[in-house]
Amino acid sequence: MRHSKLDLNLLNALRVLLKEKSVTRAGELLHVTQSAMSGILGRLRDYFDDPLIVPVGRKMDLTPLAESLLQPVNDLLLRIDATIRVRPEFDPLTTRRHFTIVASDYTISVLLAAVLKRVHRDAPGLTVGLSPPSEFVTQELESGDVDFVIMPEIFTSPSQSSQVLFDDSYVLVVCNHNQVGDSITLERYLELGHIAYQAEKSRVPVFERWFTEKYGYSRRIEVSAYTFQLLPYLVVGTDRVATMHRRFAEQQLAGLPVRCVRPLFEVPKFDQVLHWHKYRDLDPGSQWLRDRILEAAQALPALTEIDG
Repeated sequence: MRHSKLDLNLLNALRVLLKEKSVTRAGELLHVTQSAMSGILGRLRDYFDDPLIVPVGRKMDLTPLAESLLQPVNDLLLRIDATIRVRPEFDPLTTRRHFTIVASDYTISVLLAAVLKRVHRDAPGLTVGLSPPSEFVTQELESGDVDFVIMPEIFTSPSQSSQVLFDDSYVLVVCNHNQVGDSITLERYLELGHIAYQAEKSRVPVFERWFTEKYGYSRRIEVSAYTFQLLPYLVVGTDRVATMHRRFAEQQLAGLPVRCVRPLFEVPKFDQVLHWHKYRDLDPGSQWLRDRILEAAQALPALTEIDG
């Protein structure tokens, strides 16, 4: 099919080339030979009268025109995909759809584990891939590489669709033998060594960013962990403190020689939000899975107060 002398079959190749900035990688992803991919790039260069991808030092980069094409081409293909996927009905019992959800181990434990049990029962042919958040999560959502992202509200992409799932806050966790008592002042909190979540060195965790902006201090982090689930285990047998999501702590601490203590200073509250691409709003399969996620969130209990 052609539009204004452009073969529309080349649009997907254009999107991959612009995203990867590499003929070799684009060919691998599209399962075509490098020579064939070079031919496709040549045709696109002829049509746009622009080299699109050029060497800059030791790497390849996009021309200004290619940069301006990246988002519109991506949005156009996502809209086409969403349109042709829409069907009058969606049958969870017979579907063979696959969805990718970006979520932390905290969110998986608190919410998605229950969703996946429901999916297993009601949509046995529907498959789900879980991916950890990364610094590229917004781009992954906007490019259509992932179907859903569940992250705090501060990461919401204003150009995409979203829905608040549940609220949460933070609690302090110490080993049972720790002498801090049932509560901790800000001064004592700052004196302690901390165990903290840090998945990527390039990103400041949400709590760390909030705490530094609020109090003007940095915590003395003695141990960092790449998952939230490790935090209470790393507290055991030490005088350190871990700052954890309250819902996660209530779920994870059973059976461990640790306890929650009350902070005598303000800690943040936040909303955990489900994000999806706006072009998936009317996709019945996406809507079915969104509804299951929202139902599970509505079934969560209200936050409890910390004793002490």
